[in-house]
Amino acid sequence: MRKWTIAFIFAALLTVGQRAPAQAADVICYNCPPQWADFATMLKTIKADLGYDIPFDNKNSGQALSQLIAEKNNPVADIVYYGVNFGMKAKGDGVVEPYKPKGWDQVPVGLKDSDGYWTTIHSGTLGLFVNKDALGGNPVPACWKDLLKPQYKGMVGYLDPSSAAVGYVGAVAVNIALGGSDNDFTPAINFFKELHNNQPIVPKQTSYARVVSGEIPILFDYDFNAYRAKYSENGNFAFVIPCEGTAVFPYVTSLVKSAPDKDKAEKVLDYFLSDKGQAIWANAYLRPARPIELPQAVKSKFLPDSEYARAKGVDWAKMESVQNAFTRRYLAEVR
Repeated sequence: MRKWTIAFIFAALLTVGQRAPAQAADVICYNCPPQWADFATMLKTIKADLGYDIPFDNKNSGQALSQLIAEKNNPVADIVYYGVNFGMKAKGDGVVEPYKPKGWDQVPVGLKDSDGYWTTIHSGTLGLFVNKDALGGNPVPACWKDLLKPQYKGMVGYLDPSSAAVGYVGAVAVNIALGGSDNDFTPAINFFKELHNNQPIVPKQTSYARVVSGEIPILFDYDFNAYRAKYSENGNFAFVIPCEGTAVFPYVTSLVKSAPDKDKAEKVLDYFLSDKGQAIWANAYLRPARPIELPQAVKSKFLPDSEYARAKGVDWAKMESVQNAFTRRYLAEVR
């Protein structure tokens, strides 16, 4: 009995750090959370159509990349989803490998790595996701600078820009809207310093449920999350494109280098860009990566195009190159 126990413990120790046994069809995706971009529906549909079980994963972009780097010599994940700036970092860190999914040629230049290390699957417009019922009678803010008013003290949330992709996108959007440039983040730093005096809430992971519950009345977030709440949750929700302007941000996927289930992973990446996959993103109020027309039933639920005129494209390659400098300033001067 003692020999059997020792042998069992020894075998268990050998498995530490290795990929846990799973069903034969499993694919592991880092940063595929059910409450973000309606991954719940996407992964459920993949299960139905491809037979692959893909567990939900609540990492953010930075955490996903850090995990890939830690596991570089013994990969656990097969695919990863993150903001485009983290896709660029992942390529540089050597933790992903080229793969051009079916439909890759229809993704516009600038929304994909030329060698296939990352490919956009959808994009979102950064703005304010507001629970109107949780504002305590205050008006819905219309501008970034409105958030600095004392009446919104303790009501504003934004994801940590030193870790989460959406957090950094918020910083870029504020910086550009308030007169900054890719070489000068002072307007954003000053804004966050002032906002810090208003006691903001700064989570690290997606906080959709916290807005729906009213715990965070105003969150820097994307249109697709706000529309999802507005049209599918009990409550009174709004999406605001700030009066000063904002940014559009692509989200991308990559094949993990030496993925344990590479063949299945490639089929999942194909599915994300397929007509059915792109339709799922569109029905979740995301802008598809391939040039397909949004269904009228979906488009009618978006803010008018005149509002979206304030949302600008950004050179995210440049933004990736200056992200570390911004992060250092943010950690030193704000947090």
